[in-house]
Amino acid sequence: MTATGNRGQTIERCYFPPKKPICECAKVSSGMTKATKLGAIGLVILSSSLLAQWPPHPTASAPSSPDGRLNLTAPALRTPDGRPDLSGIWDRGTPPGASAGRSGGFGTPPVPGPRPFQNLPSMFPDGLPFQTWAAELRKQRLGENSKDHPDAHCLPLHPVQLHFHPQPRKIIQTPGLIVIIYEANGGLRQIFTDGRPLPSNDPEPWWFGYSTGKWDGDTLVVETTGFRDLMWLDEEGTPFTTSGKITERFRRVNYGTLEIEITVNDAKTFTKPWTIKLNQRLMPDTDLIEFVCSENNKSLGHLVGK
Repeated sequence: MTATGNRGQTIERCYFPPKKPICECAKVSSGMTKATKLGAIGLVILSSSLLAQWPPHPTASAPSSPDGRLNLTAPALRTPDGRPDLSGIWDRGTPPGASAGRSGGFGTPPVPGPRPFQNLPSMFPDGLPFQTWAAELRKQRLGENSKDHPDAHCLPLHPVQLHFHPQPRKIIQTPGLIVIIYEANGGLRQIFTDGRPLPSNDPEPWWFGYSTGKWDGDTLVVETTGFRDLMWLDEEGTPFTTSGKITERFRRVNYGTLEIEITVNDAKTFTKPWTIKLNQRLMPDTDLIEFVCSENNKSLGHLVGK
């Protein structure tokens, strides 16, 4: 089941097929004021106001080509203090050079290549360097059809997985604070750039952790700690413990491209740190829409595991 929203993107089914891991909910909310995840196989219940969202609105101060069209390869805009402005609506992250299209559809095998939202180890020829217990836990989670994945229960996802989420995110950059609003499950993440250190007083673990950032030239370097324990980095169950740390390097290559490099350091889960890179595309002249996951959620009864 597909439809087309005002963003000009395809709305694809969200489903939780038995004996298969949870699929990505790829653009289910595009063009809707509400998105209700249902457990029926291949079924999506859309709200009656399918196209009720902000109409397209030209982005102020967007660079144009001589023919008047938006120039996505123009230099990135800068803030009054001279920093690159990361603000904007950004599409899902993809490995450099990869297509931003969806990896496979319902009832079809996945297309070749990395599928980091579902299978983060697919980014690496030899997989991820798991500790033995972590590899076993991932195998167990996948064997239970990923029924305990936070997204299936309308809970926040780990920031690493959110970088690849098919629903967009909005970055708002202000002096001293950068906010990322995730359309997925209405997520909100704060990155403090006011010079404060990461908390060292054994803080209460958070879904998104505690994030601080500083500029290294034109690159924003963000360090995040204090996550909840045994979170998921992908749908198939790659774990991450509360002792882990992620370091993200954000660089706006040009007006239309945001490059993000992520280093994951969690000695309890992995035998060594590892790094991935992705690019996010600017989505001009649009905005996020309301996404209410838990309203009338009928899927839980279908998450039967194995």
